[in-house]
Amino acid sequence: MNLQELRDMSKPELEAKLAELSEKKFKLSFKHKITMLENPMDLRNLRRDIARVKTIMREKQ
Repeated sequence: MNLQELRDMSKPELEAKLAELSEKKFKLSFKHKITMLENPMDLRNLRRDIARVKTIMREKQ
């Protein structure tokens, strides 16, 4: 995810993106608990993407 793309998004778009990423993280972490993930770095990258979105939302306040 590109930082400039996030900065160009409006607040409702960022909130939608955050909800999408949070749901994806929940599903991935649930899958990780049951079975092994093909790429465990996906979970880490999702957490970082969520943090980026939250940071941009905070900057826009």
